[in-house]
Amino acid sequence: MPSPSSKLQSLEEAAARVPDGTRLAFGGFAVYQKPMGFVRELVRQGRKNLTVVGSAQSYDVDLLAAGGCLSCVETSYVGLEKHGLARHYRRAVERGEIKVVDYPEMVSWDRFRASQEGLAFWPVPFLGGSDIVRYNPAIKPFACPMTGHPMHAVPAADVDVVVIHALAADERGNVVFPARRLLPQSNDVLMGRSCDTVIVTVEKLVSNAFIRKHSRLVELPSYKVNSVVELPYGAHPTPALGAYHADEKHYGEYVAASESAEATAAYLKKFVHLDGGNDAYLEAVGAAQLARLKDMDSLL
Repeated sequence: MPSPSSKLQSLEEAAARVPDGTRLAFGGFAVYQKPMGFVRELVRQGRKNLTVVGSAQSYDVDLLAAGGCLSCVETSYVGLEKHGLARHYRRAVERGEIKVVDYPEMVSWDRFRASQEGLAFWPVPFLGGSDIVRYNPAIKPFACPMTGHPMHAVPAADVDVVVIHALAADERGNVVFPARRLLPQSNDVLMGRSCDTVIVTVEKLVSNAFIRKHSRLVELPSYKVNSVVELPYGAHPTPALGAYHADEKHYGEYVAASESAEATAAYLKKFVHLDGGNDAYLEAVGAAQLARLKDMDSLL
């Protein structure tokens, strides 16, 4: 039985915290450690008019585009890296169904720093030599009050909800991150500290005794987290550091399915619109395939 302080929820309950029209951010970076199980649930529940704010997006935004869930994306990149274009996203943008607001990649991170500090904007000394300010009126030029040098004010991310996928947490919402952390996990910590509503899906639910024994690994404490969902392989097909590698076979199937509306509908039927939620998804992927993805590198 959950304790009185438990924040443990089902995937369906946690996804209900993201109503139509929500402005939200997903943890991870590009094609790495995206909360894909949660994204699939949003598509399954038929969410509409979402705005995604981030630094680099991939399968998360593309799948939401395939499900007709998006109205706006604010980021620096949406693509599948070596697997090419995010076709669903691109087609929806070309049809005028999704508004795109461009930000330079590093400036995209600064937007969450501003939210973390409770600021309306983040001051940046340069924009990477680009002319992006010509196309994004939300970025405002100003003179540094100390030196008089030209700077730009970049608006805070100011999202309603942040969703990340992590290795482990207890039911109170103390979230464990690997000691050897990479950029996607650092992004998760920053995003988790920048918003008042944080949903965390985890590979494994652990005891509070485990948390107290390994407290140095807790980068997001319970008071910053609103919902905890135990979701094994919740980042699949993207990788989760310390748990499993990217599923290149599934990437190939996803990309092939994105070539036509008929193939996309078949993919969504096979992997998204399933009775049984995440368990049914993992059965569709297959136990043997999931076993092949286990990450042993983190032991070295």
